[in-house]
Amino acid sequence: MNDVSSDQSVPSERPTVALFITCLVDLFRPSVGFASLSLLQRAGCEVVIPGQQTCCGQPAYNSGDYRGARALARQTLKQLEAADYVVVPSGSCAGMISEHYPRLLEGPWRERALAVAAKTYELNAFLHSVAPARLPVVKVKTDSVAYHDGCAGLRELHVRKQPRELLHSVCGITVKELQQPEVCCGFGGTFCAKMPQISARMADNKLKDVQASQAQLLCGGDMGCLLSLAGRASRNGQPIEVRHVAELLSGDLSAPAIGKDT
Repeated sequence: MNDVSSDQSVPSERPTVALFITCLVDLFRPSVGFASLSLLQRAGCEVVIPGQQTCCGQPAYNSGDYRGARALARQTLKQLEAADYVVVPSGSCAGMISEHYPRLLEGPWRERALAVAAKTYELNAFLHSVAPARLPVVKVKTDSVAYHDGCAGLRELHVRKQPRELLHSVCGITVKELQQPEVCCGFGGTFCAKMPQISARMADNKLKDVQASQAQLLCGGDMGCLLSLAGRASRNGQPIEVRHVAELLSGDLSAPAIGKDT
């Protein structure tokens, strides 16, 4: 696991970053992919987007289909290992690559997985502690923002302070803290499909926490959580705008909020 608690040195030249888009960004929120690309370029990186990337294998892995997950892991490693760094706008997918690939694979493939894991970062962690240049200041139309800490990013990758400090330094936003920021939102990958009633109650509790903070906008770094919360807020008639943190940091809020596309 990468320790991103302190600044890390990078080569003086522009490092090559493989941007792993993730399935949910690709299928449901392409604007997050474009925002991530823009942020990495502004931070001084040469960005490549491997054309053959697919799912990281997390759903198969979480469901016990280790054979299918291994096949996807090997394909993903082939796509990413040539770059200096791998950056992922999702704590759960970044955690899958950096934490679970080395446990899933054996022999030479495990060694290749360890090499990729050592240079894989969640987007906020990379921009905060590894990127060769600081992001320029941008203006956004809202300063009433709460941040949702996704479980994988928080617990596996220790991503907590990084997005908050970036939002403050880049956007001038001081995050309105939730009363229970470390409590799961109820998405949990396949958990929300297997136990929908429990998942819905957990999402409702998270949204009540957001409303209690008086934040008008909820952002986070994991599309699964954000899609789940945006859908639940819409169903409940709660006027909470939901966006990925990359959209705020890039200063581009031109796309409709998550769940407001149609």
